[in-house]
Amino acid sequence: MNKTRLYISRTVIMIIGIAINVSLSCFTRHFGLPLYLDTIGTIVVSAMTGSLWGLSTAVGTHIICSIFEPTSIYYLSVSVIVALISVSAIHNRKLKKKRYVVLFIFILSVVGGVLGTGIQWVLSSGPSLAEVAEISKSLAGGNDTLYGVFCILFSIAIDFVDKTIAVAVAFVLYKIVPKDFRVALWNSNWCQKPLSTEEVESLDKVSGGTYTLGGRIFALILATGCLLVTAQGLVTLKLYEDTVYDDCSTTVMKAAQFVAETMDGDRINEYLKSGMSTSSCKMKNYRESYDAIKRANKTMNRIKYMYVYQIKEDGVRMVLDVDPSTKNSIIGEKIEFDKAFLPYKKDLLAGVDIPVMESDDQFGHLLTAYVPIKTSSGRTVAYAGADIDYSSMENYTKEYLSKSFLIILGVLIFVVATGLWIARFFMVLPIKAIAQAMDGFAVEDVDQKTLDQKVKDFREIRVKTDDEIEYLYDNLCQMMISVAEQMRDLRHYTEATAQMQNGLIITMADMVESRDSDTGAHIQKTAAYVKIILEGLKKKGYYAEKLTPKYMSDAVISAPLHDVGKINVPDAVLNKPGKLTDEEYEIIKTHTTAGREIIERAIDTVHGENYLKEARNMAAYHHERWDGKGYPEGLHGELRMYLTR
Repeated sequence: MNKTRLYISRTVIMIIGIAINVSLSCFTRHFGLPLYLDTIGTIVVSAMTGSLWGLSTAVGTHIICSIFEPTSIYYLSVSVIVALISVSAIHNRKLKKKRYVVLFIFILSVVGGVLGTGIQWVLSSGPSLAEVAEISKSLAGGNDTLYGVFCILFSIAIDFVDKTIAVAVAFVLYKIVPKDFRVALWNSNWCQKPLSTEEVESLDKVSGGTYTLGGRIFALILATGCLLVTAQGLVTLKLYEDTVYDDCSTTVMKAAQFVAETMDGDRINEYLKSGMSTSSCKMKNYRESYDAIKRANKTMNRIKYMYVYQIKEDGVRMVLDVDPSTKNSIIGEKIEFDKAFLPYKKDLLAGVDIPVMESDDQFGHLLTAYVPIKTSSGRTVAYAGADIDYSSMENYTKEYLSKSFLIILGVLIFVVATGLWIARFFMVLPIKAIAQAMDGFAVEDVDQKTLDQKVKDFREIRVKTDDEIEYLYDNLCQMMISVAEQMRDLRHYTEATAQMQNGLIITMADMVESRDSDTGAHIQKTAAYVKIILEGLKKKGYYAEKLTPKYMSDAVISAPLHDVGKINVPDAVLNKPGKLTDEEYEIIKTHTTAGREIIERAIDTVHGENYLKEARNMAAYHHERWDGKGYPEGLHGELRMYLTR
């Protein structure tokens, strides 16, 4: 099945999952059932297609459900977490045993019950089900803490039933889909060769240092998401507060203007001279104004106080106040200036307009508007005042913040989880697979068979990300193939060179030995003896640090050159049939130092580490003895301290 058909199939399955969730959610709401059943489609889609589509199903479900039930959008975070848990449990093979299925349902229930209860308390200060609230209260016996605990426990119990039904239905729907199709859907998430759970766990252990690429991507996405959410939240909150403040200011100003229009400015001084209480004044015009303002105060729920004051230098004089607590106040009674009004005292005495004022004192957090009451001649004789309780607006702000947080939390979890899914499949896993396959490729002593297998394994990764990572992978493939072929050619060349060197050594040794009529097959026998001795020493564990494969090979190759110095010994001495004189024996002994000098000159010509150093040591010291009676230097004891020179 090609990518396009798989993409269409995943989209169709996601739409079906959303339709199942929305339909069952509407069904339970219509019949008033204490269940939700809005995660069945999410679980099925998550199980078949992976995190991205499961998360999208959860988001789509709550967006559509919020059309019919506005509070549904606030539970988005719960469904998103359910999708993540479902993907993790199903694709990590955690549900093969019944006890794990029960544990899976229990975890979903705890997530739904605890988070769901918390969201309900934020939205309505209590459980959404009246039965849960009543039973919890009766069991708690007035203890608020116990009440909250019982609410959570009952919510978990109800959610356990809900999730049990959801998992059972999801399992049936999951099994209806052919296995081959499910496998193809899940494997379409991979941007490389699909991996088993064990292979993924092996890749997760790959790390090039203290930090991991996945960890850094997670930190980056989370930090970016949190910063954006914080910035957006602060900006939105500021705009909301400004809007609320402007709305309250407009409302309180209109209320003050209503009071000003209701009062007769030409009769203010007449009212002040009456000396009657504000609630019992029988003056017709005053009574009408008082009743009209009182009715308006009751109608305007957000307006707390409505009154009329005359401003004097030594304080204010009450003209009218519909507040029940001041019904026995006397018209003309003197009231001290509030501190909040002192900055505006000069303007108030002058009878000009002043802006809306904000105060927070014993009367509460208020916004106050003063509007001049003028006589028919245009002279300001008093001010109509109105107060709005701004603390109620602060409660609206807190409610707005809480609801915004719930929505943003769900979106943030969705964004972070989606970002991590994309990063994992498009970046982290391909890069780790490449790193793991290349591990040990450049090791010096790797044999050609292992090298060819590593190239084969590397090509099997099949990275298909359609970006720079795929480009890098393709180039690395070509590089590894090229390096493997070059190493193959180099090994062939090295083997041919080694064979040629061995041939030259044997030829040179034969030329030397051919001058000595008594040696026969001496050089071949010496090489065989050296090999037998070295293998015996290694088997017994002697000189383990010295007897490396390279050293043993160099020693065996070098053995035929041990008598190369005889080239300098005259034939008359070398082939003398009888016993040598002391002088002749001294000449014979010079073949050790001569051999050393010959091979040292060869070493200076060749340069670098090579087998000739072992040949030099053999040529120089093969006649030394343990007791120190050998030649040319009379060395005694173990020779390894000298052989490093």
